[in-house]
Amino acid sequence: MKLLKSWYGILVLALPSLFAFATQTMTGTINLIIVGDLGFVVIAVVGVSNIIMYNVFAIFSGIGHSINYLVAQNFGVGEMRKGMQRMYLALVVSFGVAIFIAIVGWLASGAVLKMTGGSAELFATGSEYLKLRFYAMAFGIISFVFHGFFRGVGDTRTSMFVSIAANVLMIGLTYGLTYGHWGMPNMGIIGAGYAMLIGEAVQLVICLLMFWGPMHKRYQTRKLQKPDWNELKLISQESGKLGLQEFSMSISMYIFTMFVLTLGDLAAAANELALNVMSFGFMPAFAFGSTATILVGQGIGEGRPDKAKKAGTNTAVLGAIFLILLGTVELIWAVPIARIYSKDPDVYELVALLIQVSAYLQIFDGLYNFYAGGLRGIGDTTFLMKASLVLSFCMFVPLAYLFVIVFKWGSMGAWLSLYSYLVALGLAVMIRYYRTDFAFVKLKEAHG
Repeated sequence: MKLLKSWYGILVLALPSLFAFATQTMTGTINLIIVGDLGFVVIAVVGVSNIIMYNVFAIFSGIGHSINYLVAQNFGVGEMRKGMQRMYLALVVSFGVAIFIAIVGWLASGAVLKMTGGSAELFATGSEYLKLRFYAMAFGIISFVFHGFFRGVGDTRTSMFVSIAANVLMIGLTYGLTYGHWGMPNMGIIGAGYAMLIGEAVQLVICLLMFWGPMHKRYQTRKLQKPDWNELKLISQESGKLGLQEFSMSISMYIFTMFVLTLGDLAAAANELALNVMSFGFMPAFAFGSTATILVGQGIGEGRPDKAKKAGTNTAVLGAIFLILLGTVELIWAVPIARIYSKDPDVYELVALLIQVSAYLQIFDGLYNFYAGGLRGIGDTTFLMKASLVLSFCMFVPLAYLFVIVFKWGSMGAWLSLYSYLVALGLAVMIRYYRTDFAFVKLKEAHG
């Protein structure tokens, strides 16, 4: 009965996060389908822009991740005054980052697009669109800090509702502004860019209204705290480590994609489609990993290291069950799933094979997210950064080059390198989690 109660509490936190991540993933897929009728050049522009924006987000996502676990610890110990102090400092940092991102988009979006090596037509079509995506990301980085706060205090439902509202708006605006429906101007790919920008701006406004509105009564969110520059230093350091962790993974995945592109159009298409299918496994991994951060961080704050460690374990077990069930579905119905994306037998048969190989191996990606979430909860960010850097560039990239370019093992070699990396990463963070004596874990504090 006690275990069932614990699992219920985990699901109450995890399911809203799962729906929020699912909404974001589906929005990207639906928007790509909407603009697809504009031609393959536009599809390429959106695809390249997505990769660029994913790396930009990865670099600066550490701000939201750090405030997530710091606020969770403050919430657990009942020191929300310090939590609010940290939140406002994180907002200052994120605002500065947002200005930087906007300036880069304004001055260098064309140069960034040229660096990808695309055609002149892709450059001409996509420069203005990418600029709008940079502006949208500027708003998105600040919103991500608010989502980190919402989750840190255990309010994953607010985060879910904000995400759903913003993403539904983006889909509607993409449809309307791209083709001129519902009385909107027909703007083509530029309209899709404005849809992202407006959606992210509205999301930030909703976050502000929720933060300064309903949350004020409980957390005094409108009351400014005296800034502590040591806390600003702490947030900057933690954000840098977590951002570097995410960026090392995103850039190594980009290099992996470049290797796959050498295999030809069929292999490249199959790789992208299989990754799209497997992204549905990433969603529960992210959701339960975020939940682990909340529960472990709050448990440490409460001075209950035993409770914190057990919460991380229970979250990992429950998340693994989700991934096993999902993997079983993917294993059995791999071909029908692949045929949803392509009717070409050469493509869908290769996609189905990659899905079947990944069906149960994706559990290791889950282990990484679950236990990395737990390690964030105790503030073990240095290990996460080092593990990600070492395994990304000393294992994943070399193996991908060896298996794809040197041994010429094709798509299967590419995915063998990917899952070798994920297995090593998942086991590394799991071992670290259980070798850590939580009784000696202290709250993360700023030092002069």
